[in-house]
Amino acid sequence: MDLGKRKIIVQKYGGTSVGSVERIKEVARRIAERKKEYDAIAVVVSAMGKETDRLISLAGELTGSPSLREIDVLLSSGEQVSAALLVMALEERGVNARSFLSFQIPILTDERHAAALIREIRVEKLLQCFQEGCVAVVAGFQGITQTGEITTLGRGGSDTTAVALAAALNADFCEIYTDVNGVYTCDPQIHAARKLARISYEGMMELAGLGAKVLHNRCVELARKFNVKIHVRSSFNNEEGTWVNGREEEMEGALISSVTYSREEAKISVLGVPDKPGIASMIFIPLAEMGINVDMIIQNIGRQNAADLTFTVHEEDLEKALQVVKKVAVEIGAEGVHSDRNIAKISIVGGGMHSNPGVASLMFQVLAREGINIMMISTSEIKISCIIDSRYTELAVRILHDAFKLGES
Repeated sequence: MDLGKRKIIVQKYGGTSVGSVERIKEVARRIAERKKEYDAIAVVVSAMGKETDRLISLAGELTGSPSLREIDVLLSSGEQVSAALLVMALEERGVNARSFLSFQIPILTDERHAAALIREIRVEKLLQCFQEGCVAVVAGFQGITQTGEITTLGRGGSDTTAVALAAALNADFCEIYTDVNGVYTCDPQIHAARKLARISYEGMMELAGLGAKVLHNRCVELARKFNVKIHVRSSFNNEEGTWVNGREEEMEGALISSVTYSREEAKISVLGVPDKPGIASMIFIPLAEMGINVDMIIQNIGRQNAADLTFTVHEEDLEKALQVVKKVAVEIGAEGVHSDRNIAKISIVGGGMHSNPGVASLMFQVLAREGINIMMISTSEIKISCIIDSRYTELAVRILHDAFKLGES
């Protein structure tokens, strides 16, 4: 094989796709068929379905506060199992294959456990594997530091591994196999949705960041940076999926592509905050140092030299965030801290939002018509997000999907 003119693809199979021996056999069949079309294939696998949850549960039975270092060592074993089993299934089909863990490639990361960032992938061993006609099966989600510490990449880690490998190998494209047929105009389990044939990197990043479960925004950010084409498709059929590639086109009018939601939100309000410079930083710097991402932020008009500051965090970070915020509230002389888990973020995503004010007004009008109160609003060039009571999540998705006629081709 002339590696200088090779056709390479990277495939990624999630936990559902490799969730049983029978599913692994089916994945092996798919790879064997794909190998007839391409010179080289690298396959990234997640842990078998529910395996990561099982491992976390085991740790929880031993301690309430396991070290992140040991959690990374524990969780990385799930992908190792998947990789080895898939190679066995491929070899049973007569396909030459070899498994690789992060340290064997290596996939080098920074030193942050549980949320490491990939710094470099050295692909020489993979290229040698391709030269020998071998399928490279790579354990996703994991990396290794320069000093030999095992790390994991956090949410969507296997997607990130796959796209990073595709960039390092200069692959033709990256196939992300999942349990849905592609990216839809809304959650098909809530409303009759239409599958998108194509979506831009920016649009997909917004969807991923706003609650869509198909791809994680980190992997889409990488794809955009290195111009990696992603094909999102199902591992349960042979249908064409959704292509993620290209930039948002300049448009005179708005083009709404989808409605998405997230129930994994929590709201924190700091009441009676002294209205003077530097106070906001005293709240948000400690949160950043704890690795807590703050999303939407609003501050009301000051009254009697005080204001109320409200922001949202991921629900799983709420307790940790409250510990920080309550301590700071005492230090700055705030009146109190309130929190709310019963919220959801509803978003519409598309292009040209700022040049078409009718989009926002229609969204607000439709929600008001059904008596759905908007607590917070956030906008960008390609999305509008509202925080609402979580009880109205599904209703909001349906009425907005219909209002913007997203079910129509």
